[in-house]
Amino acid sequence: MTTMMMDRGAMGMNMGMGMNMGMPTGSAMPTTPQWMMVPRCTITMMKCDGGMKMVCKCDDATSATMMQNLCTMMAGGMCSCCMMMNGMMMCCCNMAMAMCKCEPTADGVCITCTSGDAECCKMIQACCDCMTAMMKSGCVCCVCMNGMPVCCSC
Repeated sequence: MTTMMMDRGAMGMNMGMGMNMGMPTGSAMPTTPQWMMVPRCTITMMKCDGGMKMVCKCDDATSATMMQNLCTMMAGGMCSCCMMMNGMMMCCCNMAMAMCKCEPTADGVCITCTSGDAECCKMIQACCDCMTAMMKSGCVCCVCMNGMPVCCSC
């Protein structure tokens, strides 16, 4: 799956130019966006020894199974959480400093991000505090594995 990002100013400039100018026309741009349905769940975050835990719970079995399958497919990759409000990303916490493991639960998954390094543990727990405060203030959390969204809070 590929996505294309383009500067807004450059987009208008390229659209009007013809082939004789050596610039591509607007027809070379992709016409259909790539969309994926992400399971909605309730996400709770808490500090633990060495880092943090995220518990993602779904209301229905189909969503829980889909989330578990997505996590299984993306296992071993970097975990990240994007905090969104009104469609805009407010904050993104990449857990590159952590070892993240995902375990299925009866109604979702439990993602544990930990580190043996004391300073990395402080960073992980600071991210936990930040994300918890942002969710309490109205942000939606999108949990990603390897850049692929696996669940989104409701």
